[in-house]
Amino acid sequence: MNEMLNGVTTEGISIHNFTEKILEQVIHFHVMKLSDSFFLWVGSSPVLSSLAVSMSSKYDSMPLSSLIMGDSSNTILNTFSQRLAKKTKKQVFLSYDLPMTDSNLSLLVERRILKELELHPELF
Repeated sequence: MNEMLNGVTTEGISIHNFTEKILEQVIHFHVMKLSDSFFLWVGSSPVLSSLAVSMSSKYDSMPLSSLIMGDSSNTILNTFSQRLAKKTKKQVFLSYDLPMTDSNLSLLVERRILKELELHPELF
């Protein structure tokens, strides 16, 4: 639904949720599509404990990334948000609230997100 705000037509926020069982753990995904960006939350319980933002830059082939909140020793969050920004060409807000104990889990979660991106490119 489009709305008029200060004389400018704006698109509404689209929300898409999906769930997947990965390595015997139920993982929830929440995507909020904004006008030129999207917010992606990944977790197993309703907690928002980390947040990174990434966006493309005309000065560098790798998107810029910054940790807004969370553990600064967790480099997976920034790296993953950069890859999503590069793939989608959009600003990405990423919250990844899963334990970092298993690197296979992170890889499988990323693959599941990329599969959803292929299935529903309009949502990202």
